[in-house]
Amino acid sequence: MKHTHDPILTRAQESRAAIERLYVTMRHLFNRGYYKPSKVSGEEMRRSLLTLRPEIYGSVNDPQKVELEGLVYVMDRLPKGIESCRFITLTSREGYESSRFPVLVPAKRRRNCYRVDEEQMVIEVTNGRSEIYDILTHLTFMFMEADKIRQHAFHERGGMTREWEKLEAIIQAGGIVEDEERELALTYVSTILGRTFHETERAYHRFNENASANSGLFQIVYALGRTSMLEEKQRLDREISFTPTLRERIGHHMYGERWARHIKQYLLDKQLHERPLHIISANPHSVMNCLYAPAALRDAQAEGDMYELAMTLSRAENGSLRKQVMQYATEHGLHQLEDVSGTNILIQLIDTARINLKKLPAQLACQADYVKKSQPVILVMDYAFGEQAFETMDELLKPFDDAIHGFLMNVASISIMGKAGILTGGKGDLMIPTAHIFEGTADNYPLQNEFTKADFDGDGIDTYEGAMITVLGTSLQNRDVLSYFRNSSWKAIGLEMEGAHYQKAIQAQSMIRSSVNHNVKVRYAYYASDNPLVTGATLASGSLGTVGVKPTYLITLKCLSKILCHTQSEAVPEKL
Repeated sequence: MKHTHDPILTRAQESRAAIERLYVTMRHLFNRGYYKPSKVSGEEMRRSLLTLRPEIYGSVNDPQKVELEGLVYVMDRLPKGIESCRFITLTSREGYESSRFPVLVPAKRRRNCYRVDEEQMVIEVTNGRSEIYDILTHLTFMFMEADKIRQHAFHERGGMTREWEKLEAIIQAGGIVEDEERELALTYVSTILGRTFHETERAYHRFNENASANSGLFQIVYALGRTSMLEEKQRLDREISFTPTLRERIGHHMYGERWARHIKQYLLDKQLHERPLHIISANPHSVMNCLYAPAALRDAQAEGDMYELAMTLSRAENGSLRKQVMQYATEHGLHQLEDVSGTNILIQLIDTARINLKKLPAQLACQADYVKKSQPVILVMDYAFGEQAFETMDELLKPFDDAIHGFLMNVASISIMGKAGILTGGKGDLMIPTAHIFEGTADNYPLQNEFTKADFDGDGIDTYEGAMITVLGTSLQNRDVLSYFRNSSWKAIGLEMEGAHYQKAIQAQSMIRSSVNHNVKVRYAYYASDNPLVTGATLASGSLGTVGVKPTYLITLKCLSKILCHTQSEAVPEKL
């Protein structure tokens, strides 16, 4: 008689199941309205995170070591002071913007947060479910590391360690450490964290890079440990809640609709709505600098090629030069629309008819006769976040219609550029997707990308072409899942968070709802901000710095060259 054995799940399958459990749990808790991280629901999230072992959270599974690079990454995306709060409330835009509470904006996330009192933090969520998942994942990690700190603060026999008492004395004295005392303080903290002196010192300096947006290493470590102690010793539970208004509004495109309507009304008011419109999802500086910086900076700063000029403008000490470019641009066709809807997505509208085409950089191809004849308008939208990409693009491509006016959007092209994780190369390399595979679903989006690898050949940067994974969250990816996508028949070259959402909206509006020309040109290109398969090269290891300047501007120049040259036919706008 043959014995059959139950199949054993691979690590990739276990990880994918853990991701699914995390999202099911988070959605359940959101619908419920609140949860306590140390109770049953919170423990389920912790177990899933420990099973998953995301690369970005490093040593989260090691009970002896507090994960420092992951902590820096998380605190850069959460509001200052959250480490000492027991109550965290997620809200929609409900009026806090007109209150007297100071607005706290994290260093690496565009979200408004408010410190209500010494125990409560309010975080405003306007970017959809992706933002909620992002916040809850980071909070789960933060609470796990807080509990490690608490455990390290006590002797096995129950008393406080000398190192914790020293740290407490520093905080009670104001938390400011003079240069001559810093190494001593770092020695105490390194013992509490279970890390080397060098690792602790590096984390101290990394927190100082965004000192205005966080409380600093000493305060963060102390507050995390103390909040965990209050829960453990005095039963003062931590709690995360979601307001009823947030739960009602989520998924209904309320913010995206207001955002898109404001843009279309502006186009109509300025009589730009009938011109060919080229949409670019990008940062709010590279397009402006490529079109205006050489003309705006007519002195020695403007000499050399666009990459050298971009490097000059990227340096922190050159704020006056950036202001000079902005002033020149607003006088020559750039309209900047600050967000009034709650999406936190800034818009730039560029009237190419007012650009001095003779002063464009040498690397930017342009057919002056074509530009003068068609007078295209370029709409630059700052990066969306996860599912917000579908909401904003879907609303933007819809027809404009009010009691008096109505028109279809005359969209000639849509370009998506941004940064992504790479699976086949290194930081600063380029990725050209041929399809977006939506992780955790059966949704796949093949696309006719007007960009090809050949467009970037000879530019000195390694370029890869193939399918890319649109992930549910960058902080939930681990080596096993990503290796599966790279090594299996998917042959994925990278991962990002918005591509499938953008393409879903574009296909719906162009192929099904016929709101825009079905032949609308699409261009996707990403540069690598990290390689999550390489130890020390994840997003938690730090920013790209100047490494990202050339790939950012290379993609921008290629994109603008296609817009400013006659490479496609524009649809004739229709009236509703």
